[in-house]
Amino acid sequence: MGTSAAVNQIYAHFSHMTGRFLSVRRKTEDLCLPLTDEDCCLSVMEETSPPKWHLAHSSWFFERFVLQKFKRGYESYRPEFDFLFNSYYRRLGSFVPKFKRGVLSRPTRDEIYQYRHFITESIMGLLETIKPEDEGKLLKALEYGINHEEQHQELLLADLKRNFFENPLRPQYLGQVFSHSEISENKWQTFNEGPVKVGIPIEFQQFSFDNEKDQHQVWLERFQLASHLATNDEFLAFMDEGGYENPRFWLTDGWDLKEREKWEHPIYWEKQGQNWWTMSLSGMIPLELSAPVAHVSFYEASAFAKWKSARLPTEAEWETAARLEKKVGVFLENGPLEPIPSQENHQVFSQIHGSVWEWTQSSYRPYPRYRPVSFGMTDDNEKSMCNQFVLRGGSCLTPTDHYRVTYRNYAYPQMRLMCAGIRLARDL
Repeated sequence: MGTSAAVNQIYAHFSHMTGRFLSVRRKTEDLCLPLTDEDCCLSVMEETSPPKWHLAHSSWFFERFVLQKFKRGYESYRPEFDFLFNSYYRRLGSFVPKFKRGVLSRPTRDEIYQYRHFITESIMGLLETIKPEDEGKLLKALEYGINHEEQHQELLLADLKRNFFENPLRPQYLGQVFSHSEISENKWQTFNEGPVKVGIPIEFQQFSFDNEKDQHQVWLERFQLASHLATNDEFLAFMDEGGYENPRFWLTDGWDLKEREKWEHPIYWEKQGQNWWTMSLSGMIPLELSAPVAHVSFYEASAFAKWKSARLPTEAEWETAARLEKKVGVFLENGPLEPIPSQENHQVFSQIHGSVWEWTQSSYRPYPRYRPVSFGMTDDNEKSMCNQFVLRGGSCLTPTDHYRVTYRNYAYPQMRLMCAGIRLARDL
């Protein structure tokens, strides 16, 4: 590529990145528009964070990993924010424990917005003055920060739902109209044994997280995968037939946790008279029987699968199947922030992209030839590769641009806050 062509390519990349940066920053703030100051301080349990903290932390990330690294003579907005809004990066210094984030009544929401705008303007100024030799590294760092903020958009909404659920008024975040429909019968799609490729090649130039690399070959035995996600109706049948009372279906750790926490149904379900309701970001709504079951833990998902004489898929099986469908589905920008019944616009697998994260039976661990991020960012993916399971597919709270077929989410088996559901697999 000639010099002028290379310059034009870098300029185009910067222009695209600038637009994406500003769009993501606005989107996070737009998500908080319906919230009061009181809402923004709320965090009801250790697993959640206040919306105000998400607003600040996503700005801290740009300050810590972009501005402090690339902007000569940079002076922070407030030095103590480096402590307040670090999340858990121990190598960067101390931080507020997660369970205490809800006590941060100060700084106020107004000051956090001022901080956000200061960071946004500083980034824009940096893009205009960056040295040519730093442009490539800056673009990588900026793109990482954009994707990090998109992660927090989903976390913000998931945390907000949990926070509002504790309020006896069950407040609405947004009013929505939900669809009601019948879905077609589930079909078992068969895959023959053989080698498949999983992940993204290390040399691939477009953005991905380090845990998606390197592409490698996996041997799959013959198996079947359900064409549809497990629905609320099916999960109710599991409950009615004693699924939460029969230890035969449960992993030992899951059973012990269920007993301690007195789980009898998914976290947001509530029975009123003879009817089940569920908490949504639109408040309590009637349980839509044909919608995918959501907010279940790995333990609940695996118990349900065993009750159905099936299992959860491996992530290699899931990725192989997901490549058969176009990357369209219900995501943050085009849905009611709640899983809805299948619209039957699939070729083979309904709602395999978007709607709910799908639990797999695969432990979260590095791929062959894994290389942690090496351009001055964090190594949180590598440090999390212990005692967690992989989820695939995105959800109705995931930003569309953030999602890839190779995207690996992960969570501890007891977690129920993310919008996670179930697609069954079985051996042949």
